[in-house]
Amino acid sequence: MQSTSESPIVRSYREILLWPLQLEPLAPDQQIQRHWELLSTLEGGAAWREVVDEFGCDPVDFQERHYSEFVTFLPAVQRFLYGEGPEEARHTEQTPSSIRTFRRSDIAKVRLTLREGVAPVELDVAHIDLMFFYDVDVVLLAVEVHASELPLAIVQEVLFRFGRAYPPHWESAERGATCPYRTELLDAAGAVVAASDFGDRASYLQFVGRHRAPRIASHWAHVMHPLVLHGSDDPGPLRYRQVEYYRMPVMAYLAVDDPALLTRADFVRLALVTAPGPREELPFSRRYLARFERRFCYDRYFSPGSGDPEITRTLTCGHDFVTVGPAGSAFFTNAETGFLAQFRHQYFLMFMIAHLHKACLLMLSSRLAWAIQGLDIGDVASVRVFKKTIRQSHEIFLRFTHRYWFHEISVQVQAREIFSMVSDHLGNEQLYREVREQVFDMSQYLDSDNVRRQANVVVRLTVITIVGLIGTTATGFLGMNLIAEADSSPWKKLMYFLLVFVPTISLTFYTIVKSKGLSDFLDALSDERMGWKEKLGMLAAVWGKRQE
Repeated sequence: MQSTSESPIVRSYREILLWPLQLEPLAPDQQIQRHWELLSTLEGGAAWREVVDEFGCDPVDFQERHYSEFVTFLPAVQRFLYGEGPEEARHTEQTPSSIRTFRRSDIAKVRLTLREGVAPVELDVAHIDLMFFYDVDVVLLAVEVHASELPLAIVQEVLFRFGRAYPPHWESAERGATCPYRTELLDAAGAVVAASDFGDRASYLQFVGRHRAPRIASHWAHVMHPLVLHGSDDPGPLRYRQVEYYRMPVMAYLAVDDPALLTRADFVRLALVTAPGPREELPFSRRYLARFERRFCYDRYFSPGSGDPEITRTLTCGHDFVTVGPAGSAFFTNAETGFLAQFRHQYFLMFMIAHLHKACLLMLSSRLAWAIQGLDIGDVASVRVFKKTIRQSHEIFLRFTHRYWFHEISVQVQAREIFSMVSDHLGNEQLYREVREQVFDMSQYLDSDNVRRQANVVVRLTVITIVGLIGTTATGFLGMNLIAEADSSPWKKLMYFLLVFVPTISLTFYTIVKSKGLSDFLDALSDERMGWKEKLGMLAAVWGKRQE
């Protein structure tokens, strides 16, 4: 029997990094931005090729794996992920998928030197995808790598160090803390196409000092090209900014000889994505981990000691999704109909949707904050831009709610419960309520401001009507024309018309200018508590110094 001090061997290992990013608008006046249409036209964009989904194949070639993935989700989620109806359908309206996926195939391997002086670990790249979403300025980078026959301690360290966009600090002049000592991206021939620069501390410090934004590591910048960081000096219209933590959300699949032989400390390190350590020593206090199994473990099919050869355990803290199962189980390792296929497709999509929700809500919240920061109530142009931004944000939020927001995505018990766990850890429901309140509070403010302006207009029109009523009543009382020129020449009539029209229009405009003061005087005139001296003072104030 294997000793607990020895690190178990992970027979098959897969890791998927999912990096949500916010895209800068291409045209600020347009609500719906189609960033993907510009991708292939840019220098370096040829590395990306759009992926045609499985539904574009001949129906005869449609596989069971694709069918199982499709029926996992509720109809609303199916329409979002896959669209609905072919173009030639007779009884259904064709609806395209809201996702546009682009893939690059020029990177074949990732070579990680986890620590200085330690032999590197090579991971095969399954795919590198960019996922764009219709009507929301968010893009997701998905990087899937895999390897076999790795010690559990190495797997834990890869999980802990690989998905770092930039160092949080430095352990030494050349060592970025919690990052791999060196990360190299290799092509199919084994040549290095990009490498990390976590040790270039001065570059990261200067970038933040200059741009007030963190600098992205060089190898991740290479992967994202031709998309460029919004604060960088690199040219390019496709610009992105971070919306979350510098640690990328991660999924991991581990096939081991016997999951029951992993210790509680092993599972804690996997669930909370911590660095490896002694297998019998917990990385955190027992008090902190008192409810670990209830909070972070999905143990529907995990029963150690039962003799069940197919026990599996799923772990998540929202930031990660880790599943551990037996390498000898055909169900767990089958890439077409087993759990491995579900992990790469159904569970990946569930994890993606949860993090898409959070990224979109953070993006909307950020835009509302920018709108407030840019508001200068003394600047008419600034107020106009603010109102336009808030109205657009309200419309975008409503479309996001009806197109992308799902409280449940599946009626299958395991899928529904795991999605709920991930979303609860991310705090998506609470974040949704907060953003909704912010959007509707600002929209309510705009509505009340419009009502106030309309009320002011009504007051001014009332003043003008009262002033005009005096003249109308006076002339109407006479019952006759003051100037009898009905038989005069047209030119003489025109002259009289202009003599009347010009003073009348001038008086009307002058009344509009003084309508605020006149409305205050009319209010004072109707107030029985005020004396005539005060009322006449209000009338004099119309042409005098404005009173507070």
